[in-house]
Amino acid sequence: MPIRFDAADAHWRVTPLPGLSAAQKDWLTRGGSLTAHLRTLGAVAMRVTREAVALPWADEHAALGLVPRAPVWVREVVLSVDGVPFVAAHSVAPLAASVGVWQATRRLRTRPLAELLYSDSSVARSSLVSRRLTARHPLYRLAAREIDGMPPHVLVARRSVFERHGAPLMVTECMLPALWARLAASARMPSAHPASAHAPQRTHVREHGRPLEHTASRAHGVPRAEQEHLSERGAHESGQAPESDSKVKR
Repeated sequence: MPIRFDAADAHWRVTPLPGLSAAQKDWLTRGGSLTAHLRTLGAVAMRVTREAVALPWADEHAALGLVPRAPVWVREVVLSVDGVPFVAAHSVAPLAASVGVWQATRRLRTRPLAELLYSDSSVARSSLVSRRLTARHPLYRLAAREIDGMPPHVLVARRSVFERHGAPLMVTECMLPALWARLAASARMPSAHPASAHAPQRTHVREHGRPLEHTASRAHGVPRAEQEHLSERGAHESGQAPESDSKVKR
């Protein structure tokens, strides 16, 4: 279904900025559930840091089709892997939608947002967009609280808008330095199973029965036929169903 809302603007771009690493471009453009991707790295835990009525950030109201000072419902969480914060996430919906179409977001508690987003066929998703964040952006300041020691001058984040029955919900996710450090360490470790190196990519993830090509990973130039072959071979060896036949949760 077509989506009316667009997360892009002058700073948030569909194509990641040049100068980012291959791993950063990959994780900024992966479709499907970010939590599911994090589970390929270790045990994931979620901590809710804020739920409240607030005003949208300067770069949010236009994407949601709101006037600048229209109230919104905000939910902020931190996703950790093996006890280390990897992602700081911020979701926002129009206040009216938070007690209507998206009212279930107020009852999630410590359950992941993916239980709503990836189990409802009426939900559509915009393109994933990304940008660099500096200390001037409120998401940078939220993320910096979760970083041990001195935070870097620049962080990278992605966002997209989910739409259900005409009402938007925007999710913004800031990747923390610990994520990139874990990926770099994993890349340096020799793998006993070469085919397993392709498993975490999860490219061309199917959501609600629709392939979202615009949110698939663009960091690896593996042909589609080879990706499908690797996925089927890995599923056969593990005794599990292929990725396209399973539900992905965030």
